[in-house]
Amino acid sequence: MLFTGSMSLLWLSYYGVSLVVLLAVYFALSFLPRLPRLVLTWGVAGAMWIPARFSLPLIEENEFYTGWAPAAMVSAVGFLEHSASALWGGLVWLLIGIALGACAGVALWWVRRPAAPTKRGPTKRGPSNHDDGDDDRPRAPRNAGPKRAAPKTRSAGGDTKRREPVIN
Repeated sequence: MLFTGSMSLLWLSYYGVSLVVLLAVYFALSFLPRLPRLVLTWGVAGAMWIPARFSLPLIEENEFYTGWAPAAMVSAVGFLEHSASALWGGLVWLLIGIALGACAGVALWWVRRPAAPTKRGPTKRGPSNHDDGDDDRPRAPRNAGPKRAAPKTRSAGGDTKRREPVIN
């Protein structure tokens, strides 16, 4: 079960905290355009979420504890212990995770990108707001009715003055 083993609870809490970190990274990079922000955010997600296999020596001779941990942690522990095999094993998986995350960011941008405007003219999606005439004059929208002149009144001085609407 989930709560009887501490390892599954540890992984669950790690992924929960990493989601909070991922949202913080996304909002911290809000000054960037969407594509670089998604690539960097998902690259960080790949670095946090890719696991790597590790092996630690135990007290008894020739016995080791092996398991799975985030690749960033495996490479960090390998660096601190001056273990080249653990460092390179963790770094390879870390770089693979970053590359996969960056590809996921590009794919997410590709799916959610805005449609590119075309120069072909109106499409069959809806009615056009202009006629396809030869002249370059701007056209009024089709649903606009004829323009009406504002009602004018003469004041005592003889000049024309526009009447403003009044709410009663």
